[in-house]
Amino acid sequence: AERDLEELVFGDSVNVEEDELLQRLAGPQRKGLRGYSSDSEVENEAKSEILSKKPAWVDEDDEAEENVDMTHRYRKDFMKSDAEKTLTKKKLKRRLEEQFQRAMGGVPAWADLENKKKSKRTSSDSDSDEEDDLLCRTGNFITNSESLPKGILKVGICLPANQERFANGKLATVQFHPSAQVVMTAGHDRSVSLFQVDGVRNPKIQSIYLENFPIYKACFSVDGEQVIATGTHHRLFFVYDMMSGSITPIEKVRGVEERFLRNFEVSPDGSLMLLTGTSGYLHLLSMKTKELISTMKVNGRCTASAFTPDSSKIYSYSKEGEVFIWDVRSRKCLHKFEDEGCLEGKCIAVSKNNQYVACGSASGVVNLYTTDVCLKENNPKPVKAIMNLVTSATCVTFNPTTEILAVASREADEAVKLVHIPSYTVFSNFPVFRRKQIYLAQSMDFSPRSGYFSIANNKGKALLFRLKHYSDF
Repeated sequence: AERDLEELVFGDSVNVEEDELLQRLAGPQRKGLRGYSSDSEVENEAKSEILSKKPAWVDEDDEAEENVDMTHRYRKDFMKSDAEKTLTKKKLKRRLEEQFQRAMGGVPAWADLENKKKSKRTSSDSDSDEEDDLLCRTGNFITNSESLPKGILKVGICLPANQERFANGKLATVQFHPSAQVVMTAGHDRSVSLFQVDGVRNPKIQSIYLENFPIYKACFSVDGEQVIATGTHHRLFFVYDMMSGSITPIEKVRGVEERFLRNFEVSPDGSLMLLTGTSGYLHLLSMKTKELISTMKVNGRCTASAFTPDSSKIYSYSKEGEVFIWDVRSRKCLHKFEDEGCLEGKCIAVSKNNQYVACGSASGVVNLYTTDVCLKENNPKPVKAIMNLVTSATCVTFNPTTEILAVASREADEAVKLVHIPSYTVFSNFPVFRRKQIYLAQSMDFSPRSGYFSIANNKGKALLFRLKHYSDF
């Protein structure tokens, strides 16, 4: 009965050797036809042994080559002569390969099977293991790039940073705290205010009032414990110690003979303060004692200055369009170059990675230079001349990652542009609002990790924007 069932399943061609092989593979589980079907592994092994044997007979018709009609309109182009009305499949295949190789200029690497086999043999086992491991895992092999993309800036509009206390008049300064999630505003209403930045309410922390002292500029110290504020028409300046709550007026700095003290810069290492005087004088003070260390002088009138990130050099921009590079330690001028096409210099900034220098002029053009060229050439060529402003460029600032350059003019409403540094292109969607918001931009700043961007306007508001590409504050 078992023999009959085997013949029924495998046919009459099952010989004695195959039957013995099946008996040996099935072992004790072989009990009729049900025994074969219950053990799939045994059945598969048996079938593989059977299929690996030579065929019992060969059909000659299968080996005969079939001719292909070459007169068909799709195959006419492959005919080399009128005599080739028919071709075998092998010859037609070879003819197609020849035409493909002529079109490609040879055999492509992906189509060269022999080279593929050789490369597989010569490749190390570790490489193949890594590839197998990669293909055996699932996950996101494509992730978002960490660098900021150009074109469209993902930005969210938040409530103004000083929502709980708008300034009464022009807001001269907005600046983020160097370490805390705090922003400081100061303006012509004689007040300095601190706000907690959360992007929702931005609650007020504290405000101080400086009597009869409209503020021209205010700035955090590098450690974030002090605020230095200069006035619009005063020789003195104030130092507000946030830890003790004391306000100290610096009425006279010995050796500094200036009628007004307005513009100043604090060195990134926190040790120096640079006061911009009249007639091209630059006064270098100690931040600790507020005493004069040295005085430097540029040709003409100095309009703006900036420290390099390592505090070793100072870039001073003159009204005549010349940039002087000073060595802080020796107080000597290392180099001087002319800003291309500048008629009147207005503002200057050095990137946080010390790669770029941006010079803004009265014509509205902001020239972007690389620092290595500025230190060598007297007439360097800018890598990009930013001409998106039509009025005087009065403020330029880089974000901490040197991916964005913000340029602005306080002489026209909505005159703020954000430039994508790697591509030197302007973000097309900023500012684009349904109604006017920015007005005359007085000051700009980025938070320590570029998560927020703030603009102080002449209406007393510190506008706040969330840059969504950056996850941190």
